[in-house]
Amino acid sequence: MRFTTPLKHNSIKFLLLGSGELGKEVAIEAQRLGIEVIAVDRYQHAPAHQVAHRSYVIDMKDKDEVLEVILREKPDYILPEIEAISIEALFEAEALGFRVIPNAKAVNKTMNRKNIRKFAAEELGLKTSAYRFVKSFEELEAAAKELGFPCVIKPVMSSSGHGQSVARAPEDLAKSWEIAKEARGDASELIVEEFVDFDYEITLLTARNEHETIFCEPIGHIQKDGDYIFSWQPMDMSERAKQKAKEVAKTITDGLGGRGIFGVELFIKEDEVYFSEVSPRPHDTGMVTLITQSQSEFALHVRSVLGLPLGFRFFAPGASAAYKAQKESVAPTFEVDETVFGPDSFLRIFGKPESHEGRRMAVVLTLGNSAKEALDLAKKLVQGIKE
Repeated sequence: MRFTTPLKHNSIKFLLLGSGELGKEVAIEAQRLGIEVIAVDRYQHAPAHQVAHRSYVIDMKDKDEVLEVILREKPDYILPEIEAISIEALFEAEALGFRVIPNAKAVNKTMNRKNIRKFAAEELGLKTSAYRFVKSFEELEAAAKELGFPCVIKPVMSSSGHGQSVARAPEDLAKSWEIAKEARGDASELIVEEFVDFDYEITLLTARNEHETIFCEPIGHIQKDGDYIFSWQPMDMSERAKQKAKEVAKTITDGLGGRGIFGVELFIKEDEVYFSEVSPRPHDTGMVTLITQSQSEFALHVRSVLGLPLGFRFFAPGASAAYKAQKESVAPTFEVDETVFGPDSFLRIFGKPESHEGRRMAVVLTLGNSAKEALDLAKKLVQGIKE
């Protein structure tokens, strides 16, 4: 592997399309290998903007604006870090010879719940919950009646749980219909899913390049309104369930192809594994790997993109606790209890330029003798952050 120096005529370039807290960590890992990083987002001073060599603020859904940046910068690798991007721009860039990570088809499938669910269930034959797609409230009522209550309702295009809800009875459907309009994407079509009475859910981080596929230890997590609050690693599960989870993850990532890390979300019922979703990029629940592994999910993503060996060492059980803003501010500040900075814990403040209630602004990371011990510590320490 030939490495280069940033800001030179022959520099290896990463173009990040999406510059939030996950993109920021990718940028840092890339720069550790001398890679020139260009960060793009829809708002100024996004977290990755603050550490990149150059940054742009554009309408990420505008094909012409995305392509203009790509053609200006001529990156070696284009890394989509969010869902809300013009897919037409990515297909055109790929046709022009640019390398999209993992590839434009994979991004297209995974950014749309309809595409990925049909691909996983109907083409790859993976076990999923029963589902229907609807475009009107009348169709929503009919689908919910057919699948039964409770049922899960999500926009086909969204992120971080925006627009997602659970309807537990027919009278909940009107509220779910309104919530779906909050999506960070296209809310014109919804997916209605049978509620799987699973024992727990996991994220199985799966990294692949042309030579190998590896798996991190399974990550357990707790979500609220579809957005993660706590995660821990490893999730306690049977060897049979873990092996099945790896088989499902390899099937879906092989089907999507390309290089990079994938956050494969799975439901586990006893030893049965149901496919839920997959993100072709680092996953928010995977921030726990910043403390548990010799190579975090972000380092593994960069290694995968570059085609480098993917080996790593798992250090110890750990956990993460997301801190979410409690108020609106154009100059966020944080009062942090000194106990957060312990021998087995540290804090990462993302540096988002503005806060609003519920926005993820920081994460507490902890180690423990067990995942439960680490999680209990993370839950306690995150209470030591105030605004």
